[in-house]
Amino acid sequence: MSICHPIFARVYRLVAAGAERAGADRHRREALAELRGRVIEVGAGTGANFAYYPPEVTEVVAVEPEPYLRRQATLAASRSRVPITVVDGDAEHLPAADESFDAGVASLVLCSVPDQSAALDELHRVIRAGGELRFYEHVRADAPDRARAQDRADRVWPLFAGGCHANRDTVASIERVGFTVSSQRRFLFQPCFLARLVAPHVIGRAHRH
Repeated sequence: MSICHPIFARVYRLVAAGAERAGADRHRREALAELRGRVIEVGAGTGANFAYYPPEVTEVVAVEPEPYLRRQATLAASRSRVPITVVDGDAEHLPAADESFDAGVASLVLCSVPDQSAALDELHRVIRAGGELRFYEHVRADAPDRARAQDRADRVWPLFAGGCHANRDTVASIERVGFTVSSQRRFLFQPCFLARLVAPHVIGRAHRH
């Protein structure tokens, strides 16, 4: 199902390029380290992860609903060292069979999916028992003052940020659907002034039993 945000998609591409130069590229490499087997990536965006998949990954199915971003991801896939197929679809209705992947990847997307629980349920469905979920996301702040500021701003933030929510407790949501979080690293990442609200980030791994 295509979801069109033509203006935001083009702005996002420019903003994301700046974030990569500021350090997001290193975060992606960390999030994807030691992955292997068949992988599904949700909300692939421009394909910024593709260069960092290790050679032990045998196949990536990258799901992206926005047409402009999907075209950019397809170009990135053509330059990848691992086989990547970019498909139209949304995180809440993944075009995949039950337990058909060794791992799932979510990078800076679980903030903006309309139904985060449904998206995580779908990832839990398509990842095999014993498989893992890798995540790199901006999240709700641990500091109470910063979290309250996120709550206040979230009344309008999604209107200007392509549906992105500033205050989602994504790690708790991952655990709620049945994954076990085995590692997580929390840190602040603010590549520009506008990103201050969403500076709290996490990189982690979770397993499906």
